[in-house]
Amino acid sequence: MLALVRLIILALAIVIISIAFCCFCLLRPFHRDNVHYAATALSKLSLIIGLTVEVRKSAFDEKNIPVVFLANHQNNYDIFTVSHAVEPGTVSVGKKSLKWIPFFGQMYWLTGNILIDRNNTSKAMGTIEMTAEKIKSKKLSIWLFPEGTRSNGRGLLPFKTGAFRTAAQANVPLVPICASNQHKTIDLNRWNNGKVIIEFLPAMRIEDNSREGIRKKADEIHSLMKSKIDQLTNEAEASS
Repeated sequence: MLALVRLIILALAIVIISIAFCCFCLLRPFHRDNVHYAATALSKLSLIIGLTVEVRKSAFDEKNIPVVFLANHQNNYDIFTVSHAVEPGTVSVGKKSLKWIPFFGQMYWLTGNILIDRNNTSKAMGTIEMTAEKIKSKKLSIWLFPEGTRSNGRGLLPFKTGAFRTAAQANVPLVPICASNQHKTIDLNRWNNGKVIIEFLPAMRIEDNSREGIRKKADEIHSLMKSKIDQLTNEAEASS
């Protein structure tokens, strides 16, 4: 019964937030801070799920802005958890089909996020160049999930290199963001669903822009993030 009530409240809240931000964005469409404000509103819904979210930013230096943020992508609950960590002046890159989700999709587009066609390789390559240009011309930070899809309990999946090529073309740092495991830890029929810890790692730069250099950096950051995610997961479980 509790799960049903929560799902109804979440659905209504998402619709209300989406409509409100669609109206807000009509006044300033694609503004650089729209995504931050929308993410902040959505992050409040983690309370409805019974989740406590702690964000650690001590390693993040705002002087590095703009950057490419790299986050692990677990499941649909990310919209309520990692949204706590979205910084001002940040937009995300998502699949084009998101635009057709009623209410939420229109908000996602109007807030200024970048939509790509993942089924079209040539367009995807063009998106990297366009995204890099937006970083440079508009001083935007970009939020990317380098796994390319939700892991759904499979651990940190191998990284694709698009995010790293984007950072290399824009000549900006990469900032890994790690969230503790939330797969099978959330039961909507349970009042308290524990804690999710999100931590920013120090910024890193790509020194070698060759294909091999970018692949090496992707593997290096993957190893760092996997280790940190395991650490945060153990800590979150111990505190629950």
